[in-house]
Amino acid sequence: MRFLVSIYQDEDGAYIAECPSIPGCVSQGQTETEAESNITDAIRECLAVAHHAIES
Repeated sequence: MRFLVSIYQDEDGAYIAECPSIPGCVSQGQTETEAESNITDAIRECLAVAHHAIES
């Protein structure tokens, strides 16, 4: 499954990653690569929580 992700640098220099198609799915990192890795994990966890909620 593929998701659109936006990554931008905030005023403190941290990279913020968001997945607009999953409300509240946001992460960050000290580098763009770290933010991308972190949002991948966050997407996986958001989907796991949604799946669990559906099964319950």
